[in-house]
Amino acid sequence: MARIRLFAGAADILGFSETNVHATTAGDLRQVLVTGHGISVEQVIARCSLLVDGVRAADDEHPIRTDSLVDVLPPFAGG
Repeated sequence: MARIRLFAGAADILGFSETNVHATTAGDLRQVLVTGHGISVEQVIARCSLLVDGVRAADDEHPIRTDSLVDVLPPFAGG
């Protein structure tokens, strides 16, 4: 299973900051995270960037391996 770390608003809305998930693509991971959690979670996760093993997942087809580390990063403000 891939190790998933959630930060800021993503962690707040889901109620946890780390989990393990079976997902083969970035799109699969987004679906797993929002299933059963309602529209507000879906809206937050849709705006998040995914870093898979340190590389930004540019689209939903980006592969995730069973040993991947995925960071779920909501948009950040500041400077």
